[in-house]
Amino acid sequence: MKTKEDFIERVVYTEEEIAERVKVLSAKISEDYKDISKPLLTVGILNGAVMFYTDVVRRLTIPVHFDFLIASSYDANTQTSGKVNILKNIDNDPKGRDILLIEDIIDSGTTMNYLINYFKDKGATSVKTCTLLNKPSRRKVEVPVDYCGFEVPDEFIVGYGLDFAQHYRNLPYLGILKRSVYSK
Repeated sequence: MKTKEDFIERVVYTEEEIAERVKVLSAKISEDYKDISKPLLTVGILNGAVMFYTDVVRRLTIPVHFDFLIASSYDANTQTSGKVNILKNIDNDPKGRDILLIEDIIDSGTTMNYLINYFKDKGATSVKTCTLLNKPSRRKVEVPVDYCGFEVPDEFIVGYGLDFAQHYRNLPYLGILKRSVYSK
């Protein structure tokens, strides 16, 4: 029986490299938000960011509130549809809040651009982005990337929350998926 690792071309970032980068990002976020008057509203973009989100927020040294949303501009394929759908919205009122959107990957920029504008329109004091992976080579809409784990090439990366057809999310590292898996 094949294991998940049989479908990985190569590991891009190890579990240890991810943990070290999360530590650095969390320290920078804590420093940048140390003087805000209300707890930072951290919004995890589900499902892909759940592992990254958890690791980042548990290392923050400032008061935070947790929230989550599900938004997507992708259909069943690997290409963006260009239309963003919010499938589950946050529970907290964003008005007057500093918001940190925590995402697994900023690829086309379509979803993140939509979310930044959405929360600004809802009266957020500020909206910043934190992403595990940034893939600027695929950008269709320019968006600010305030906190970035790693910049990656135009490869299909899975693991540590990122998936292909709901598979490979639970790998503790980030790896390039073999092209034969997703080009069928």
